[in-house]
Parts: sequence; C-alpha cells; structure tokens
Amino acid sequence: MNEGTRTRTQGPALTQIFEVSTLYGAATLAAALDAGQFGPAARAHRVLLVSNNAAVPETAAKLSGMTGWQRIAARFDAVVDWNDTIRPHHPSGWRPAEHDAPVLERLLRDAWKLGDGPVELVVESVHVNPAAALATVFAEANVHVYADGLMSYGPTRETLPAGTACRIQRLLHLDLVPGLRPLLLSEYDVPSELVPNEAFRAVLSEISAEAGTDARLDPAAEHAPTAVILGQYLAALGILTPAEEESLHERMLRGAAAAGHRAILFKPHPTAPVRYSRVLEKAAADAGVHLSVLDTPMLAETVFDRCAPELVVGCFSTAMLTASVYYGVPIARVGTELLLQRITPYQNSNRIPLTIVDALVPPLEGPEGRDTVGEVIAGRQEEVSERIAPLVRTVGYCMQPTIYARLREDAEAWLTRRLDDDTAGYFKKRRLTALQLPGGFSPGLVRQMPGTGAALRVARRVKRAAMNAKR
Repeated sequence: MNEGTRTRTQGPALTQIFEVSTLYGAATLAAALDAGQFGPAARAHRVLLVSNNAAVPETAAKLSGMTGWQRIAARFDAVVDWNDTIRPHHPSGWRPAEHDAPVLERLLRDAWKLGDGPVELVVESVHVNPAAALATVFAEANVHVYADGLMSYGPTRETLPAGTACRIQRLLHLDLVPGLRPLLLSEYDVPSELVPNEAFRAVLSEISAEAGTDARLDPAAEHAPTAVILGQYLAALGILTPAEEESLHERMLRGAAAAGHRAILFKPHPTAPVRYSRVLEKAAADAGVHLSVLDTPMLAETVFDRCAPELVVGCFSTAMLTASVYYGVPIARVGTELLLQRITPYQNSNRIPLTIVDALVPPLEGPEGRDTVGEVIAGRQEEVSERIAPLVRTVGYCMQPTIYARLREDAEAWLTRRLDDDTAGYFKKRRLTALQLPGGFSPGLVRQMPGTGAALRVARRVKRAAMNAKR
C-alpha cells in the first residue's frame, strides 16, 4: 500500500520515514510534528510507515480502522504498509543481512518513490525490529527515536550496533512522569527531548472529536461511567495465567464498586479473549453495579475525553499515567505486588513501568487506597526527583549492569540506605547476590548453597566490568 494523503507541488530533497505500530505512538509523532520538532512541513517528504507487530497480524485490528487514524495520517505525504512490503516475513522477525542492505535500499527507494536524496528515520524501539531492520537498510540515515510509553524510563535492552548507535540524534518522549528523565539510550549520551504536553493533549482532543461521530461509544457513554478499568492482557505476556488475569480484573471492579462507583466501564486490551468480559459481567451483577464493555478499537484516552471518569484503574498501563497527567483523573493500581514477583527475567522491559506504577500510584484496595485514591501525578515532581528517580536508576542498573556500569556506585549507595521491607519487592535476592550488591546473600553463605558457583562467577565478571568502567 502506498497511499498519498497530502499533496505538494515540489518534492523536497529530504525524506523522513516515521515508523509506527500503535495509534498512541502515531499520536505522539503527530504532536511532535505540530510542535515543529521535525521542522516545517515543506522541508521534507514525510512517509508514515505502518507496522502491525501482532503475533498474527492478519487477525489483529489494523491502525487504519481505529478511530482518529485518518486525522493522524493526513499529516503525512504518503502511508506505506511495512507488512505488505516484506511479506511473507513477520515485522518482528525479519532483519536483512548487512551485505544485502544496499540492494534493499535501492528497491525501497524505488517502491516508495523516495528519490536519491537523504533519508531520516524516526523509529520506536530501535534495538528490535522493524526499527532495527530499517536502520540496517538505510545505513546512512540519521535516526530519531521516539518513546510512547513508560518503557522509555528504563534501560536499553541490549548493546546497539556501533553503526546504529552513532547515528541516533535524540530521544523524543512524553512527560508521563513529570520530573523523571529517561534511562533509555543515555549510555550513548543521546539527548532526551520532551514532546510538549499541550501539543499531545491537542492531538488527543482531535482524535476524540472524530469519535464524536462513532456510535459504538454511545451505549457506554449513556450510562455515564464514573470509573474506567483498563485491561492489559498480561496472560499473553506469560506473566499471569488467564484465570489469574480474570481474577485481577474482578479485583479492579470490586475495588471500584467498594469506592462507591455504580457505573463502570471496562476497556479490554484489543486482543483480549471475550471470556474476560463475561467473567466481569457476573462480578458486576454480584456487586450491584452497571458494567459497560468497550471492545471498540479506539484509544483509552478517547474514553477519558468522552466519558470524563472520576477514577481510572489498571495494573501498569501507560494509559493510567496519561489519564492522570493529561486529563487530571485520579488513578489507582491493582495487582502490581503479584506481578513484581512473577515478572521474568529480571531484565524484562516491563519491570520499569511496573516499578514506577507500584511506587508512585496509590493502591485501590485496603486502607491506604481509600485514603490516597484521589491523588494525581501532576505536582509531585519533588517526590519523583527524590524517591522515584533513584529507585528507577537502581532497578535499571540491576537489569542491565554491564551497559550501565556507571550507575553501580549510586545503586550500592541507594540499596545501603533504602532497601527495607517497603522496597525489597523491587529486587530479587539472587540478582543482588550475583551482582554482589547490598541485600544479597553474603559470599560465605552463598558458597554453602548448592548450585551457586555460576552465580559467583557472574558476580565476579560483573564486578570486574564495573571496575574497568571506573578506570
């Protein structure tokens, strides 16, 4: 598919390729464009490259079918489907060999009518496909990375190829946790740049305006839900079983009902099984509340705009922070303690979003939840700077100690001062032991434990790497 969405009288020499896989990410890019962060529109030929990264793309909802998509796409000169381009390969699995890159670049330039001028890439998750594949094909292109969620506050998953890392110009990100700076790509001294709040909020309003004509939202809006529950489909990530995730949703509903909400809207993950909704319907009947289930392919933010809820409940969804920061809606969490125990491996990229939400967002259940559930994130920058930022850096170091060896001294100091019953859940004993950090088992005790020789060897290697990094 190569469908022009804007017309122009003269083609500029520069081409900018914007890769997206979610409407939220596309909205982030639209806000950056509107704020002038990629220069004036006449400066470049802008191509929106759409990638469907679902496990089975043929059965997943397409971005072009989501409410608000056409308004986003209208900002670009052309829209190209990456799945169609590389078919039958899957976007998450295909990366060309470097020696094939020059031929593929010529083929794509011809197929997408890019000409021979310079190319800039604007990608998400630069360390994985399809962004990594694009960086390989367009080997001389400057690269701009954008982050559309909480993962930007965590570490880079793996060391990037030198040929890619040296081309990264900046990291664009939303101010989802005011006062917190991203750890992502900081090891390469990549500067981070905020997408202005007012620009992003304006794009969300633009998308919601289009939803004003979407009758699929009317039944839910008519019941004026005061609480919204966000599903995440954690079973698909292997973190919970389907039954456990159903139980998690039930806890969210019962907690909202106990807080006095009589009309509740459930926004499931787009790929969530239908049975999740059915289980919730029974729980709602038992609790005596009205439940609306919205499985329409639209942003949760559109629901916040149209329904103006008084509470948003989730586990660690990015949309929770969007509700608080951009809509001023109180948020509450459920189930983060369990997930902190379950999530594996320790370097799982979801660990940082989970840590941030657990540390910053009040729980829905229990006395603490009843006292603090009215809070929002805005205005808590001092707490973020003093409490959350050091925690995130320490967890980030434990996730990727080799890449972030420079953070070891700070991590040791934080663990010495702050590791207690309230913070122990963010760390694993064996991880601290392997890294020879405070809170781990003592070396003498470890030697007496079966099967710990490998842990000691890893600890020694990490310690040597940290010492070399200090030299």
